Amino acid sequence: MPIKTVEQQAALSMLGARDLLVRHRTMLINAIRGFAAEFGVTAAKGPVKVAELLQHLASDQDVPALAREVINQLARQIDGLDAALKAIEARIMAWHKQNQKSQLLATVPGVGPIGAVSFALKAPDPKVFRSGRRFAAWIGIAPREHSTAGRQQLGRISKQGDEDLRRLLVLGATAVIQQAKPGRASPWLLGLLTRKPKKLVALALANKMARTIWAMMISGEIYRRPEAAA
Repeated sequence: MPIKTVEQQAALSMLGARDLLVRHRTMLINAIRGFAAEFGVTAAKGPVKVAELLQHLASDQDVPALAREVINQLARQIDGLDAALKAIEARIMAWHKQNQKSQLLATVPGVGPIGAVSFALKAPDPKVFRSGRRFAAWIGIAPREHSTAGRQQLGRISKQGDEDLRRLLVLGATAVIQQAKPGRASPWLLGLLTRKPKKLVALALANKMARTIWAMMISGEIYRRPEAAA
């Protein structure tokens, strides 16, 4: 890994701050859901559903006033975190729009601005890797190889690379899979979905995305979408 410049390290602090805010918000949401469940009030997971839960609690007289007050205090902290997240994400987007590599990588389906900025800042010079598979292995998204006597056998992914980049790839791959439909997705992906569980397909697609990112950083060309299945 090359030594990062002061400007790169400063930009990385934005990503670290965003991750911290997201984790803190998730903890508060889970705490609110847990406290409400103690009184028989439940809601689905996710930041959007917690607003509906709070509205229900405000009019539910079966929940003690003290419990509602405590939950409202936690909710006010979420409002502050949401404002802080919007501010830090605006800074990340401004950096993304000024960085050519980040804009290039954002053209890959499932990567998005946050993932593009993360790869632009964290990934080393792609030329230090002999292939896209070695780049995927550096991230920790490539399967272990156990080959003997000319016989290749692949095992589980190593998970020994950059955890944040690996997580972003898997989340992005999962989002792509949710939108995969005939006419919109590649035949490779649709065929894999008919044979394998979605979690395994997400890992396979994340691996493919990593190799694509490496190839694009080498060539400097934007993403070219494969022909969709009819």
